[in-house]
Amino acid sequence: MDIATLIGLLGGLGLIAATVVLGGNVGGFIDIPSMLVVIGGSVASVFIMFPMNVAIGSFKVGMKTFFSKGYNAQEMINQVIRLAETARKESLVALEKVQVDDPFLKKGITMVADGSEEKLVRQVLEIEINFMKERHRQGQGVFKGMGTMAPAFGMIGTLIGLVQMLQNLDDPSSIGPAMAVALLTTFYGAVLANVIFLPLARKLEVRSDEDALFMEIMTEGVISIQRGEHPSIVKEKLQAFLAPKVREQSS
Repeated sequence: MDIATLIGLLGGLGLIAATVVLGGNVGGFIDIPSMLVVIGGSVASVFIMFPMNVAIGSFKVGMKTFFSKGYNAQEMINQVIRLAETARKESLVALEKVQVDDPFLKKGITMVADGSEEKLVRQVLEIEINFMKERHRQGQGVFKGMGTMAPAFGMIGTLIGLVQMLQNLDDPSSIGPAMAVALLTTFYGAVLANVIFLPLARKLEVRSDEDALFMEIMTEGVISIQRGEHPSIVKEKLQAFLAPKVREQSS
């Protein structure tokens, strides 16, 4: 589990809740119709903006913000180096017998062992990377869409409340409470957008960039193996993708 995401969500919502509690009148911040307008409207807009399968699938994608594979860059590079050593000592065909757990790396190694051309191997792997990015981009788009629409529906709810308030100006004592309820939808929209939807969308972007980086490292490793490059050269080439601190720790 990604503890940072959990800390951020609980911390953000906790600070807002604490502020409300310390200010007193907690019940004044709870209004079911306002919640329905903001939450229901945001979800409804997603089904308008995206196909059904993308809208529903995005909630599964959203779990990537809490759970991730937890890539170990150096471990993966070491595995590629071992494959390079096998190919150099034996042959490319011998790679078929080596156990490779990562599906993407396995696909590349299998194509190399089968004698596919370098251009074809790179093309197939790059296509998979591009389509992975596109799938992730759709999930990010759903959360960005809700982040955009939540404040908008908050404003719509506020306008509805103001209209209802202006229709009952004959009772001055009701103006204050009615105005407070009207503003609650704007409050809900701002909280949902800036504490939940937009931060989750950004975290999904980070996850996607991380996945793409590791796939690019594996692609370069597969191509290097196919070219018959020395394992030490393969190691230097792949570690160039990593930050200097990570290289120092692995050296």
